[in-house]
Amino acid sequence: MGAAPSTPRLGAGPASPGAAEQMFAALVGGTAYPVSSEFWRQLLELPLTQQWPRDRVLQACHAFAQNNYHTKHLAKILIHLVWCLQECTADSSVSYATYRKAINAAYISSIFLKFIIENAKADNWQELCLDIDKDEKGMENFPSEQSVEYFLMKGVLNYLGSVDVSPESCYLHHELLNLMLVLMSTQLCSGPSPEPKDMHPFIDAAMLQDSSVVCSVVQKLLLNFVKRPQIPLNGSHPVFSEDGAPGVLQRVSSAAANFVLLPYYTFNYLVSSSAESASSQLAENSLLVLLILIHYRKCITMSESVPSNNVYTSDLSTNIKDAPIFHDNPYYKVLNNAKDIQYDHADVEGNAQSGLVVRLSFASLFDAIGICLKDESSVLLLYSLVHGNCDFQEYVLVRTDLDTLLMPILEMLYNASRKTSNQIYMLLIILLILSQDPTFNASVHKLVLPNVPWYHERLMHQTSLGSLMVVILIRTIKYNLSKLRDVYLHTNCLAILANMAPHVHRMSAYASQRLVSLFDMLSRKYTKLAELKNDKALKVVSDQIEADNISDDMSTELHIYTDFLRIVMEIINAILTYALPRNPEVVYAVLHRQEVFQPFKNHPRFNELLENIYTVLDFFNSRMDMQQLDGEWSVDKVLEVINKNCRSWRGEGMKMFTQLRFTYEQESHPEEFFIPYAWRLVLSQGFSFNPGAINLFPVEIHVDEDAPPGEQNV
Repeated sequence: MGAAPSTPRLGAGPASPGAAEQMFAALVGGTAYPVSSEFWRQLLELPLTQQWPRDRVLQACHAFAQNNYHTKHLAKILIHLVWCLQECTADSSVSYATYRKAINAAYISSIFLKFIIENAKADNWQELCLDIDKDEKGMENFPSEQSVEYFLMKGVLNYLGSVDVSPESCYLHHELLNLMLVLMSTQLCSGPSPEPKDMHPFIDAAMLQDSSVVCSVVQKLLLNFVKRPQIPLNGSHPVFSEDGAPGVLQRVSSAAANFVLLPYYTFNYLVSSSAESASSQLAENSLLVLLILIHYRKCITMSESVPSNNVYTSDLSTNIKDAPIFHDNPYYKVLNNAKDIQYDHADVEGNAQSGLVVRLSFASLFDAIGICLKDESSVLLLYSLVHGNCDFQEYVLVRTDLDTLLMPILEMLYNASRKTSNQIYMLLIILLILSQDPTFNASVHKLVLPNVPWYHERLMHQTSLGSLMVVILIRTIKYNLSKLRDVYLHTNCLAILANMAPHVHRMSAYASQRLVSLFDMLSRKYTKLAELKNDKALKVVSDQIEADNISDDMSTELHIYTDFLRIVMEIINAILTYALPRNPEVVYAVLHRQEVFQPFKNHPRFNELLENIYTVLDFFNSRMDMQQLDGEWSVDKVLEVINKNCRSWRGEGMKMFTQLRFTYEQESHPEEFFIPYAWRLVLSQGFSFNPGAINLFPVEIHVDEDAPPGEQNV
């Protein structure tokens, strides 16, 4: 395939293996075939049942990339892809031959595109050679004002947004979603901070599409995620095999030694043979494409503009010191403005006439996310919705079955040691956003769980969802202290607890004990740090600079633990101040471990908060002393006294402090987190990419001894 190509025998039967060899040799060779040539029809009508070894495929890719400078075959096959897609949408009944041509065009394009992107030397992607001569024969109907990349993205996105997934079209949808990921993978080659010089021709073109296209694409990708359309598992669709011979979906047996046509196939159908994975693959790929689209940010300078020819340009005389800004992302905006289909159209202010609003069932979306939350991509979608879409956030908050979302989140936090730090952040931020609403905080304590089967430390029967949240958040804090030592994670956990505190209702005995235990653990850590700092201050250290550095580090850590300890005190204080009558178990836990508060009674940073705690302790201790008791105190007897006096508690002597209210705000440059994070998710789902070409984030390269250079896995 990689040798000097011969002119294909255009009269040969397209199913002939010899014809396939010659057609692909011509595609990668040095002879340029015009857009109008019969060559393209015959190439795209080939049934892709051939197999070639890896080395021949790499040879072909190298030849294609080298000759593409002259032949412009990449641009031409992309143009033919769009024309095939236009055929698929022009008629309600599409022939198998038409589907085959479109699938082959998308499949072949993705192979060579991916190779060129992975091996590109220039940041401006000149190797793609998309600047085709529009005066060439056959280009008469090509829109002269559009670039090839804009024309391509318009065609692909229009198809994805306008055609429903069906048993006939599902293979084409699958290939187009794969192609979309390849087209947008230029981001993997850029640094983590978007800059004005960054060029991403295809995703930039996607950002410039008409609002109607953007709207329909977001809607269809969400519906694919919700409906989870299945790909038929028999693999005998006529698109691939008209004569009953093994088609591309059936060539499983030799997949280990050879590759179905080409090894760069991104999301191979053969990755898994299970019905479950096959049925959800379209949904997973739709979600990945959506996440990449909504989190993309185009960095431009103040002097840049979007001219009428749909290409980003800038004034080259611009002062390099111009502050970069980010262009609006239309997909992000559309997702944030999505509406529940239950709403009356007239209720949508300003959009009732335009109709350019994504409408879908929030109930179905809520349920789909709840089912799929163990998948990290679904977690990022949930974050994107509850943070950006006010209507969806409100919908979640009024649901009475909050456990649908919260139980998977809490189970993942329970298994934090098996999760990435990014996944833990996302889960905690979702909880923090929800905890900003008082109704949510009240609701979680009223929803009682019959049991928690995945919690192994102890049996939890008839525990409120709120009590379980407290237990899991405290467990996450303790895990973080021992393993991650991440201040940001710590702060988020405490912020959620602080938001919940005034609304706590009948917190369980176990959750109450864990809360006081958390105070004890932090207080011991604080005391140890304070003692170490004092010891260091008394010692004479020969290297004064080193001593100063140690002192600064210790002072910083001591300051952090002082803040943590104070927040926990405020959490306990808020429960006792605003919700004591409803929480006898919290009173019991504070009474039972009252000695842990003693060292801080006269501490200048904590004494004002401890005044309320000691007011409660004095009240209940005096009531205990007044009891005439025969025999020893038991837990039940103590709780009986506490319950009786909780009803008569009036809060005399309690100081009212301003309630702690924590809100979530995105960092000033969220794209520096979300773009790499979204692409890590894509790679984790099976998308292979040359690790040596990835600059978006650090990668570990796992060497495959059987793989040629440049084909290691990430």
